[in-house]
Amino acid sequence: MSNRAVISTPAAPEALGPYSQAIKVGNTVWLSGQIPLLPESMELVAGDISAQAQQVFENLRAVSEAAGGSLQDAVKINISLTDLAHFAAVNEVMTRFLAEPYPARACVQVAALPKGADIEIEAVLVLRQ
Repeated sequence: MSNRAVISTPAAPEALGPYSQAIKVGNTVWLSGQIPLLPESMELVAGDISAQAQQVFENLRAVSEAAGGSLQDAVKINISLTDLAHFAAVNEVMTRFLAEPYPARACVQVAALPKGADIEIEAVLVLRQ
């Protein structure tokens, strides 16, 4: 695929395994799941689920910008939570980073996430041409 580009930025945590922060093909960007890691230390952010969600969205924003877009270009977001009781708090944080019309979204509860995080979010962007 000649129009496939790997997106990488030091403004977001480096990949924890054999994957890219994002892949861009044409004007579509697939962002890998982000957990609340601080890019400079690769440690989980301290604080409650709101602080964790804030860091996750900041990481996603950094990767989106490295791809030449923004979170406003998101068409699909997938959220994984270790406790669905955090659903409302995550929604509140999400509205700080995205405006209407909101992207399509799924939110599921999972048994565990990497590094013991309580939240992971991945996204698909379609960049404006």
